[in-house]
Amino acid sequence: MTPPATPFRSERGLAGRRRAKRRSPRNTILLALAFVVAFGVGVALGQALHDNPRPGGVQTSFRTLPPLTQTRTPG
Repeated sequence: MTPPATPFRSERGLAGRRRAKRRSPRNTILLALAFVVAFGVGVALGQALHDNPRPGGVQTSFRTLPPLTQTRTPG
């Protein structure tokens, strides 16, 4: 005994099917380029934020003082 044919498929046929949308090569290239640019901007922003010092941070300075000359007092 064979199973009955499904009327759903036979009624719709090929004309009723939806085709999968494909991106054109130009759109794919533009999308990839947009991702690369966004990635580059993100890396540049991260580097800029990393390189700048935080305001109000501790700052240490060194100063070399020359030795004072000694004068002998008679005594």
